[in-house]
Amino acid sequence: MSLKTILEQKLVKQAFKILPKLPKKGLKVLVDRVAPEIERRKIANLGQFLGLIERFSSITNKNCQEKFLENFVLQGMIENQKIRNELKKQGQPAMYSILISPTMRCNLNCIGCYAKYYQKKDDLPYEVIDRVLKEAKKLGILIFTILGGEPFLREDLFDLYKKHSDAYFQVFSNSTLIDEKLAKKLVDCGNVVVEFSIEGFKERDDERRGKGHFEKAMKAMDILKNYGVPFGYSVCVTRKNAEEVMSNKFIELMIEKGALIGWHFLYMPVCGDKNTELMPSPEQRNWMRQRKDYIKENYPLFIIDFWNDAPYVGGCISGKYYCHINNFGDVEPCIFTHFAQVNIKNTTLKEAINCQFFKEIRKRQPFCQNLYLPCPLIDNPWASRIFLKTPGVYPTHPGAKTLIEDLIEDIDRYSQGVH
Repeated sequence: MSLKTILEQKLVKQAFKILPKLPKKGLKVLVDRVAPEIERRKIANLGQFLGLIERFSSITNKNCQEKFLENFVLQGMIENQKIRNELKKQGQPAMYSILISPTMRCNLNCIGCYAKYYQKKDDLPYEVIDRVLKEAKKLGILIFTILGGEPFLREDLFDLYKKHSDAYFQVFSNSTLIDEKLAKKLVDCGNVVVEFSIEGFKERDDERRGKGHFEKAMKAMDILKNYGVPFGYSVCVTRKNAEEVMSNKFIELMIEKGALIGWHFLYMPVCGDKNTELMPSPEQRNWMRQRKDYIKENYPLFIIDFWNDAPYVGGCISGKYYCHINNFGDVEPCIFTHFAQVNIKNTTLKEAINCQFFKEIRKRQPFCQNLYLPCPLIDNPWASRIFLKTPGVYPTHPGAKTLIEDLIEDIDRYSQGVH
C-alpha cells in the first residue's frame, strides 16, 4: 500500500468523524466556494448529508465502518477510478459494479414471484463466482451486488466475502434467515451491507410476502442494528403501495429501525405477467420525483430511485456502468432485462461486457433527452425492440418475451403517458 493511499484513508476516516460536528452554515459556504455548480446540485441538502454521516458513524461497528471507507469509498470509488479512466481511453466500458444472482431459490412463496421454480442444481457454482470477482477486480470493480432468490441460503458465500476482503458486497435479502449467528458472521466480514426487501407496512407487506413477514423483517433490522451491521431496505414500488412507502410515517419507521439506505425500484412485468396494472401510473411517477427530493432534503436517509435519480448518472446505465449475471451464468445488461448474448461460464468477464449486445445498448444511451425517462423497456420501448434483435441474443427467463411481444400496445400507451 502506497503512502498516498494510507494518507487518503486517514483523511477520509477523519472526515467522517469531524464533518457532522462542524457548523452546517460554515460547511455550506465552504461547499459553495470549492464545489463546481453541477456537483453542488447533486447534494440535495447538506444538513441531510451530514446527518446521514453522523448516523453511519454512531450506529455502525468499527470493522464495518473501516471496510466501507476503505473498500467502497477509497478503493472502489476513488483509487480504482484510475483503472476506469484508462479503460475509457482504450474505448472499453468502465464498470463500477457487477450484480450477481448466485441462486434463485427462496424460502418464501411471494405472490407473483418465480423463485419457487428453482432448485439447488440451478445455482451458480462457487468457482465461477470466485473467478468473476477476480476478473472484475482487474477491471477496477470492487463493488458487488448479490441478489436472488434469497442469497443467505448460500452459506458458502461467506467464504467469498472473507476471501475477497478487499471488495464490498451489497446483499438483497428477504430478512427471514437473519439471526444473531448470521449477524456475528457479518460483523466478522465487515464488507457486507444488507438490503431488506419490504412492500410497506404490515398489511401491505404480509399480503405479498406471506403472513408474519413484516414482523420478521422488523426483528431482522433490530438484530443488525444491535450488532452495528449497516443495512437498508428495498421496495418494489407499485400502483398500490407508492404513496405508502414514500410517506413520512414509513420513512421515519425505517430510520428508527436503523436503515441508512432506501432503494426504490418500479414494478415492471418482465417475468411473464401479461398486464401492466401494477406499474406506477405516470402521475404517481411524477409525484414520486417530488417526494424523493423532499425525503432527501428532510431525512438523514440515502434514497436511491433508479428512475428519478437517472439524471445524476446520464440516464440508463445498464451494460455501461453495471451488468447482471444470473444463476445460470447468463450475462444480462440489467436485472430487469432478461436477455443475454453470452454466458460467463464460457467467456471472461471482459469479453462478456464487450459483447455486441452490450455495445448496441451503449451506443444508444441515453435513450431520451429527458433523463427522467431512462428505461429502454418501459419509457423508450423502441430502443429495446432494436437492440434485442442483435444476432445471438436469447431470453434468459420464461416469460421474458411477454414484455416485447404480448404487451406492446400497453407499454407504448404507458410510455406516451410518462413525462
